[in-house]
Amino acid sequence: MLNPAVFEEAAALLALCRAHGITLATAESCTGGLVAAALTAIAGSSDVFERGFVTYSNAAKETLLGVPASLIASDGAVSEPVARAMATGAIRNSSADLAVSVTGVAGPGGGSPEKPVGLVWLAAARRDGPVCCERHIFPGDRATIRAASVKAALALLARMAAG
Repeated sequence: MLNPAVFEEAAALLALCRAHGITLATAESCTGGLVAAALTAIAGSSDVFERGFVTYSNAAKETLLGVPASLIASDGAVSEPVARAMATGAIRNSSADLAVSVTGVAGPGGGSPEKPVGLVWLAAARRDGPVCCERHIFPGDRATIRAASVKAALALLARMAAG
C-alpha cells in the first residue's frame, strides 16, 4: 500500500529526531495507523517512536486524546480545531516531544461540498511549543489519499523536528 520511498522518508525522519533527541507520537484517524506503521517498519525506531493512537471513531478521539465532544459537534471530526486537539492530546497523553495528527475524508464516500473526499487536516504539536496545521485536498482513490496523507505527515514532522 505504501510506496517504498515513504520508508526512506521515515528512516530520514527517525535519524533527524535521533540527532536532536526528539521522541515522536502519532494520532491517526483516516490513516488508521499507517504513519506509525511507516515509522516502526524501520529497525531501531523504538528509541524515537514513543506511541501511536489510532482514533478512528469520535469516541476514541474523545477518550484517548481528550478531544472535546463539543468541538467535534461544532466543527466536525475533519477540521483544523480537531486536528490541533488530536495532536495536543497525543502530547498530553504520552512522553513524546513531538506529535502529529491526521484526520480526513479518505472516501470513497463520506464527502460533502464543504468537506470533499480527499480533504485531510494534519497538525503537529511540540511539547511546550507551537502547533502547526496544514490543510490538503489529495486527489485519487482511498489508498492514494491515505498514502499521500502519510507522506505529508512525515514531511510535517520532519519540518517541525528540524526547527
